Amino acid sequence: MGCASSVYAVEGRKKLTVPEVVVLVPSTRIPAQSDLQRRLRSLIPIDLAHRLSSLRNQIVLVAEDTGGSAIPELRRALEEYLSVLIGLTKKEYGLEGSVEFKWKSLEDGKQEACVANSWFEVLSVVHLMAVLTLSEADILMIPHDHSGSGIRTVSSDCKRVAVDLLLKASGYLEFCVRDVLIRIPPEIKKKLPNNLHDGVLEAISFQSLGQGTEIQLGLAVDCQKATLSVKRRLACEQLTYFSQAYHCLSGCDINNGCGKKHMWFIKWKFLESKAAAYYYHGLILDKGNEPSCHVSAVCCFLAAEEILSESKKACLTFCLAAPVTRAPPRWGAMRHLHQKIPEVATRKSQMYGYLLEQEKALQTLPDLPEFQLSLRPDDYQLPEMDPAWDAEKWETEGQTLKEHLKDSEDETETE
Repeated sequence: MGCASSVYAVEGRKKLTVPEVVVLVPSTRIPAQSDLQRRLRSLIPIDLAHRLSSLRNQIVLVAEDTGGSAIPELRRALEEYLSVLIGLTKKEYGLEGSVEFKWKSLEDGKQEACVANSWFEVLSVVHLMAVLTLSEADILMIPHDHSGSGIRTVSSDCKRVAVDLLLKASGYLEFCVRDVLIRIPPEIKKKLPNNLHDGVLEAISFQSLGQGTEIQLGLAVDCQKATLSVKRRLACEQLTYFSQAYHCLSGCDINNGCGKKHMWFIKWKFLESKAAAYYYHGLILDKGNEPSCHVSAVCCFLAAEEILSESKKACLTFCLAAPVTRAPPRWGAMRHLHQKIPEVATRKSQMYGYLLEQEKALQTLPDLPEFQLSLRPDDYQLPEMDPAWDAEKWETEGQTLKEHLKDSEDETETE
């Protein structure tokens, strides 16, 4: 899972690298080296086969040489490759299942999939673009000590850019589910790696929106002009996103790979957002004049305190789940709420203790309000197909694409 690394020296042992996670990033999969040119040259013109093969191998080389850290270079290579790759998906060319595409894990180099379907290749490429975008957001959100004071911080500008990146990643993943997976035959879908299943993709898409809202809530907490209503709304929206992510992942097999760790991350963020939502809801209810308002507010504060305690346990379980990671210093709303929630819960329960005794029938936890969700995934569309696939252009060179394919089929039959 993508993260920033921190190194600890253990006496008498090698240094251990414990990654720090702010934005959870799925395991990175990259294309495996393969001779696409040899497989395609009997099906499409040699120069086009060479270009497809070269662009794919370029992605492999950049990813392996940099460990996936050269994000801008990889993104450009992936986008250029996609524009050429799209031609293999067109039904009129009849090439959809003509060649096998192999992908492997960047971390250990193990092959994860080998599928003869061009839409699988499109799915894998767009998924990699989403992973790189999430990695970029994670890098921006890792706090640094820029002043030498020993205090690690993240600038507001970095946080806003990270929100944009999370929306972009969510858009890639939504596109995978909405426009690509539906084109892959069911028998092939069953063979896909777990992290390409629709439930997992949807979970990460909602999770990205939830983390974007989490950053926005942190910015609101730091802004003196932000009202309690705004903070409550953001906390409730964050809770809804992580509820949706949990629902999507619950229907998936999480026993392989990082599935259990992913689930614990969502539980951790779900509980944090729920604690924040009840805390801000309690502050608003406490402004009422009726005794019932104060009783309901105390119920919210006590619930927030209990849920916050559960979130700490979920965070620890997430960090210890393989692969072992660590959480960053508390940031955003949680840096403030980990102190305020216990303080306010204790103070208000003491202040209104007499009401709690008198109004025992009112001691029920009120429902949280529901809001229309603000964040939406960015709209993503595949790039325009490369002009090299233009049949008319091929015709001027002496042979149309359909004729070329027909000749290739005739040669195969003759053999």
